[in-house]
Amino acid sequence: MPHSVKRAFKYRFYPNDVQAAELTRTFGCVRVVYNLALQARTTAWYTERRRINYVQTSALLTEWKRTEEYAYLTDVSSVPLQQALRHLQGAFVNFFEKRCGYPRFKSRKRSRDSAEYTRSAFTYRDGRLTLAKMREPLDIVWSRPLPEGQIPSTVTVSQDSAGRWFVSMLCEDASVRALPNTASTVGIDAGITALVTLSTGEKVTNPKFEKKDRAKLARARHELSRKEKGSRNRDKARIRVARIHARIADRRRDFLHKLSTHLVRENQTIVIEDLAVRSMLKNRRLSRAISDASWAELRSMLEYKAEWHGRELIAIDRWYPSSRTCSACGHLVAKLPLSIREWTCAACGTTHDRDENAAKNVLAAGLAVSACGAGVRPQRRSSGRAAGAEAGKPRRSAGQRRRVEASPSSEREEAN
Repeated sequence: MPHSVKRAFKYRFYPNDVQAAELTRTFGCVRVVYNLALQARTTAWYTERRRINYVQTSALLTEWKRTEEYAYLTDVSSVPLQQALRHLQGAFVNFFEKRCGYPRFKSRKRSRDSAEYTRSAFTYRDGRLTLAKMREPLDIVWSRPLPEGQIPSTVTVSQDSAGRWFVSMLCEDASVRALPNTASTVGIDAGITALVTLSTGEKVTNPKFEKKDRAKLARARHELSRKEKGSRNRDKARIRVARIHARIADRRRDFLHKLSTHLVRENQTIVIEDLAVRSMLKNRRLSRAISDASWAELRSMLEYKAEWHGRELIAIDRWYPSSRTCSACGHLVAKLPLSIREWTCAACGTTHDRDENAAKNVLAAGLAVSACGAGVRPQRRSSGRAAGAEAGKPRRSAGQRRRVEASPSSEREEAN
């Protein structure tokens, strides 16, 4: 493991009126440049079958600045505009390598406002950060210090839908070290009633953060619906709704950070299921609960924390019938509706808690793959049919994440 890792430190700050106006203008220019470059690349391909890369879009940016229509692009720092072109290039690379869909245009209403500055566009001295085109440093709330002696390599400024301003600084952090090895292993079964059930029998209750504020959120949404579109009162009502959502998201994220850190610290090997969360959200009865559980965010935290601390994270195939398989004898039940939370194996007579049994099977499947080294990296966006087609083509994954391919079953096992 390297001696240090790249780590982002996020802080809240409070800009003055001049800084807020400059950043808002920069956000708009970043969005315009991104959309112009995406349009140019799309048009070149569909009309001339010609691909445009980052260098060519950078030359186009210079030409746009010289036109009367887009002359305002020269009023902001050029670094965030260049970074927007680099991000677009990265999006196309991911698209060509089939890791994501085709890049989409940024909407002023739906996209997240942000701008990225490299070292040439900011100064950082004695805990004071000053961005390009600004005379005064940002008023940052230093909730925790940056790594000693480190200067950020990049700074990303953003504003969320609730109007809060944040700055994220990317630094080398030498304090992140591999944890001492332990013999503990754990399988995790994600659920709704219990957020996760561990193979040890421990269940972590789902806090259901949205449910606690559902009445307050409903009132705020009702007030928003009664405001006239385009009015200042509607904008104020929208911000009230966004602030409630922001509080819910903050509490959820804090809980998931604590849970993922505990799991990584206590276990050498962690086995999870490769859940198709996006597909599961199409279930109208369960979509609210699944969204509130935020399984995808938990998995993301487990992935990078396991890599940081020298742990092994294994993801088994989503079609593996973990709930319907007896963890004692391996007998497979033909059907097991979600309403059945406990069942008795007809072959050996063992009584199982549905979620605990699934977690034990998840752990056993993951350890089997870890032992034989036949894992492949999880393909999150692949369908069940595609996942089955990939079976029999094992390859080593990046880092230590692996996946086991199992034969598809007739019942989805994701919503255990």
